[in-house]
Amino acid sequence: MLSDEPMSEDELTAIEDRTAAATPGPWLARLEGRHGIGGESFIQLRPETPEDDELYVRRFTAGYEVKGPNTALDADIDFIAAARQDVPRLIAEVKRLRAALNQSKSDN
Repeated sequence: MLSDEPMSEDELTAIEDRTAAATPGPWLARLEGRHGIGGESFIQLRPETPEDDELYVRRFTAGYEVKGPNTALDADIDFIAAARQDVPRLIAEVKRLRAALNQSKSDN
């Protein structure tokens, strides 16, 4: 949903709830083309744990599965993996800026 309207508290809370419900981070992009891992690119969840916990993303374009190293798919996997770390920071920054704005308004 693209909008020029400010994000409501309900929207921010919903994003925060989705973040809290997801597997804890960090998530790491393991890309076939970048890491020479062989097989498919994937997102490694909870890399600090001894058991494998991996998320695989499949992409279909015009009804055909995209196979092998693919820069667009790798960029999407990078984005998804980074979002696990980025979204909580962005939520915190929105809250910090809103608090600063509210403080500034109350000081005037």
